[in-house]
Amino acid sequence: MNHISLDGVLQGPGRPDEDTRDGFRYGGWAEQDNDPAMGAAMGERMGKDFSWLFGRRSYDDMLTHWNQNGGPFKDGLNQTRKYVASSTPDAKLPWPNSTLLSGDVPAQVAALREQPGGNLVIMGSGQLIRSLLPYGLVDELLLMIHPLVIGSGHRLFGPDDKAHRLRLVACTPTATGVLMATYQPAQLA
Repeated sequence: MNHISLDGVLQGPGRPDEDTRDGFRYGGWAEQDNDPAMGAAMGERMGKDFSWLFGRRSYDDMLTHWNQNGGPFKDGLNQTRKYVASSTPDAKLPWPNSTLLSGDVPAQVAALREQPGGNLVIMGSGQLIRSLLPYGLVDELLLMIHPLVIGSGHRLFGPDDKAHRLRLVACTPTATGVLMATYQPAQLA
């Protein structure tokens, strides 16, 4: 589940200070387009048997923010099982219910998917998504495509990524002009 701009930027959608890497100055760009339909679509993917799967950067940022500031997501983030992919094998994970994945992350994710309740939900974590796609470990992408061209920033997919054909399985516009597009992998021709 990711907010992206029309030009594919996923960096810093939630707040101005969220991700200022490489001088990114458009943080919080998705906030003005919030719509109850987006929350409902995200909630459908977070049923009772799901766990979060984060890249280390997204984990640190989201949990630090919500634990420091409180708010509607704090308890849910802390109570839900979290798996965190990191290239640092001794990374410290300070938040409750967190498990480190390091080394062969695709193999570890494949094993997690085979367990009961193996519904893993990724938010943010573009690098992690890109690393799992070639192994067929992404079943669905819910992209909330905002009517905005940012022009700079980290994108969900970059120029060096391999081709991945996707098929559109659902698309719903919101009252704010966001397209909630659900894609699933398809075979390359």
